[in-house]
Amino acid sequence: MYHDEIRGRTETGGKIRPHRKVKRKGFIGRTPAKTIVGERKIRKIRTRGGGLKIRLVQDATVNIVDSNTNVAKRGKILEVVENPANKQFTRRKLITKGALLLTDEGLVRVTSRPGQNGIINAVKVEK
Repeated sequence: MYHDEIRGRTETGGKIRPHRKVKRKGFIGRTPAKTIVGERKIRKIRTRGGGLKIRLVQDATVNIVDSNTNVAKRGKILEVVENPANKQFTRRKLITKGALLLTDEGLVRVTSRPGQNGIINAVKVEK
């Protein structure tokens, strides 16, 4: 995956030309984590500057915060109900930020980015 400026043409029809002739390592991307429900699996990735990103590949639990009582609990994920990011994600049961999950505590919406943070945090949804 290569993330550089968009090629093609401008609004007026002028051609967009690359400002360098070679690809740079700083522009490479990586494949998405595609987090699903299952036994916890993580993948550690070294980032630029020596940092670390933890990609969550699979997880069976979620940290749930009830906004009314302001109490956090750990719940078990039963299934992915909806993912507004992409209808294909709903069909494939992928978990991303904004996904609706059915847990033993009820319906929750994911607030963290599992592919970037390595954990699933969510808030309880009132029906």
